[in-house]
Amino acid sequence: MLRFPRITGARLPAACVATVAMLLTAPVHRVAADTAAPVVFLPHQVQYALSLKSTRNNVSVNNASGRILYNFTGNACDGYSSEFRQLSELDAGENKTIVSDLRSANWESGDGKSFRFTIQTQTNNEEPSVVDGNAERAGERIKVQLKKPVAKTLMLDGDVVFPTEQVKRIIAAARAGKSVLELKVYDGSDTGEKVYNTFTVIGQPMDAARATHASDIALGEAALKTVRRWPVTVSYYDKGAGSGQGEETPVYAMSFELYENGVSRALAIDYNDFVISGMMASFEVRDVKRAKPCKP
Repeated sequence: MLRFPRITGARLPAACVATVAMLLTAPVHRVAADTAAPVVFLPHQVQYALSLKSTRNNVSVNNASGRILYNFTGNACDGYSSEFRQLSELDAGENKTIVSDLRSANWESGDGKSFRFTIQTQTNNEEPSVVDGNAERAGERIKVQLKKPVAKTLMLDGDVVFPTEQVKRIIAAARAGKSVLELKVYDGSDTGEKVYNTFTVIGQPMDAARATHASDIALGEAALKTVRRWPVTVSYYDKGAGSGQGEETPVYAMSFELYENGVSRALAIDYNDFVISGMMASFEVRDVKRAKPCKP
């Protein structure tokens, strides 16, 4: 699953509230078996084409374009690596164009205890901002050591999870027939000091042949044809803003169809005043190395 920061320079005052979906349906014996099975991710590279889907509140966004390139590799023993680039261009009217370029490279251990990250963000021709650091679980807490933008040590609550662990838990919840999931997530966003409260809504599993968005290439991919997927919406809130079930306004929300192997399709990134659509433009399965049994 991908994470999308807000587009710098865009105005985000309006609320975006996820609608709670119906509970998933599955035979009891299938749910028990699925819950016990580990989540196995598919190493892959995917590109999404971005476009403006809709606007709200008379916001001055006339058009949007861009692309996302995402590369995910690794396994439970060696850890998971991801490289992400989102290049977006917004036509904000009155001859104002906002170009946002985000690049990130992360590594997360298979047990979710270690996380390394580097994030670079640039808006128009401004000087890029860089966040660089690592996080380690230490007893009941998480120790974050930042190198950039400034050297600093932070301590986070032990119930915070990193991005790949977040995806694992969403898939596990979907398998178990759960419709909602609340998690605190840390991914190094902003200056590296941001923790999000997330509220995830999971819909019923989708038929392999069903396409809510038929314009991308995912449904024709052999590696995805027989893989279960669920419609998912994740709302991101500033820490302390609540669970998402009341009147709080999320920073942003993202909807997508999540495959059981971690691939995402049919993206919709909701920045409150406008929504960006991301259709899968290319997809490639990467070399899958057979992981040796993890050493104790």
